Amino acid sequence: MITIDRTRLAEMYAREQEAFTAARPKSKAAYERAEHLFGRVPMTWMNKKAGGFPIYLDRAHGNRVWDIDGHEYIDFALGDTGSMAGHSNPIVVEAVTRRMGELGGLTTMLPTEDAEWVGAELSRRFTMDRWSFSLTATDANRWAIRLVRAITGKPKLVFHSYCYHGSVDESLVVVGPDGESMARPGNVGAPVPVTETSRAAEYNDLPGLERALAHGDVAAVLIEPALTNIGIVLPEPGYLEGVRELTRKYDALLIIDETHTFSAGPGGMTTAYDIEPDLVVIGKAIGGGIPTGAYGLSAEFAERALARTDLDLVDMGGVGGTLAGNPVSVAAMRATLEHVLTDEAFAHMIDTATYFTDGVNALFDRYELPWAINQLGARAEYRFARPYPLNGTQAAEAADGELEDMIHLYLANRGIMLTPFHNMALMAPMTSRADVDAHHAAFEECIRELVAA
Repeated sequence: MITIDRTRLAEMYAREQEAFTAARPKSKAAYERAEHLFGRVPMTWMNKKAGGFPIYLDRAHGNRVWDIDGHEYIDFALGDTGSMAGHSNPIVVEAVTRRMGELGGLTTMLPTEDAEWVGAELSRRFTMDRWSFSLTATDANRWAIRLVRAITGKPKLVFHSYCYHGSVDESLVVVGPDGESMARPGNVGAPVPVTETSRAAEYNDLPGLERALAHGDVAAVLIEPALTNIGIVLPEPGYLEGVRELTRKYDALLIIDETHTFSAGPGGMTTAYDIEPDLVVIGKAIGGGIPTGAYGLSAEFAERALARTDLDLVDMGGVGGTLAGNPVSVAAMRATLEHVLTDEAFAHMIDTATYFTDGVNALFDRYELPWAINQLGARAEYRFARPYPLNGTQAAEAADGELEDMIHLYLANRGIMLTPFHNMALMAPMTSRADVDAHHAAFEECIRELVAA
């Protein structure tokens, strides 16, 4: 297997950064002028950038993005799944524009008939019987956590190490070197020590999960059915079935967060892997780019919750938000689910992602690189390890920030945009094989330089 020459890597990075800066004077100037923004950006995570400053957006349509310096990019990031339907999909834009302009009512505190259609469609896809809406999947996770604590009377949640559930405080927990739960490195301003609220188990480790559950104080296990923000870590055969069996054995509920794993198919991994959760959380992609989220409840759990007349689920219960379920986000969800991210669209997207994965695997084999790629439906991601890691800790240890930044910069300079937080490529309904070929050509050019004798 090839070993990367770090001197050559540094030289390539310096060259690519110089080219990046020279070609984007307007983005650089905009960043330098942004003195009234915390970290110079609208959200501090936008500072995750390989070129020293972020690319500033001019416009975006379909799977294309243009920056204010006039460069066009094939976008495989797609808003880290938020724009999986494509940027400004015309069908979603038409539905939202009609609601905002012709019908009126951006937010009114009143339901629309579209909401029941969306709930019924989400039930068809994800097998949950009752749905409630939020503006983000993070909020949906927070509210689901409150509900399971209230209904079970148990205080703790269990998560996978290096899971992704947004900025949910309880989820920022990992398995430490001694095998015990600890705060995830980098956590900022935790309200209480995370071990007071949570335990962690490694993905694909059923004995570890059972140890976390055996205390008898766990309200629910809240998991991504595949890890997605530390590479794509897929379940070993029987793992997800084992998770469901253990939660039932220890009288804990199972919450599946499909926000990223929705890429697996029209009903995410819940349907593709025949999981039987008590609650499902989803967000981002179902609104076609309009902020929205949702959580679904099984009929049994919904009945248990509504039967609790001692719980305030209307006003002060800490579950809900004034703008949640507003007419605009509900209209966007209906348009996206009914006309864009359809069963047929997923078939095409998954086929395109398979083509992407096969091509990357061929490059790794051709150049004898010790890297691997995993695919989850319409999403694929490579990791600098072979075989692919089996849990979050292994995946974190396989990270190589210098190599990742250089590759991202190299590709950006050639019109290819990957997700900035990781090496993820997502396919939209309009992503073509020609787009994939363009990525592979630039990626091979980069690899060829890296491994040159």
